[in-house]
Amino acid sequence: MRLLLDTCTFIWFATDKQSLSLTAQRLLEDMANELFLSPVSVWEMAIKYARGRLDLSERPDRWVPKYRRANGIETLPLTEETVTHLPRLAKHHTDPFDRMLICQALEEHMTIVTPDELIRQYTVRTRW
Repeated sequence: MRLLLDTCTFIWFATDKQSLSLTAQRLLEDMANELFLSPVSVWEMAIKYARGRLDLSERPDRWVPKYRRANGIETLPLTEETVTHLPRLAKHHTDPFDRMLICQALEEHMTIVTPDELIRQYTVRTRW
C-alpha cells in the first residue's frame, strides 16, 4: 500500500511512536508498504519551527531528511496536476496544508495516515 503521512504522523513516527494508533504503527512498520512525505508537510514544519510552535532537536533542513531516510520514507513530488486539483476540492477543511495533502493523495491514489477527522470527510482513503 502507498501511504502518505500527515505532518503530525511523520513527527510522531520520528519522535513519539506512542502517539500513533496501533493501526498506524503497524502500517508504518510493515515493510510491504511504501511510505511518503510531502514537501507540503516539510513546509508546514519549517513554518511552525520558525514561529517557535514546533520543537525539533535540529533545524528542519537537517531533522526532516535525517528521520525521513532513517524510516525509509520517500519524498512525494508536488506536481502541477496536484496543485490544480485544489479548486475542485470541497471546503470541509480550511487548513491549506491538509487540503494539499488531500489533493496529493487523490491524484496519486494513495492512503493518508492521519488522525484528522476533517480529512476523513473527503473521498480520500485514510487510515488511523
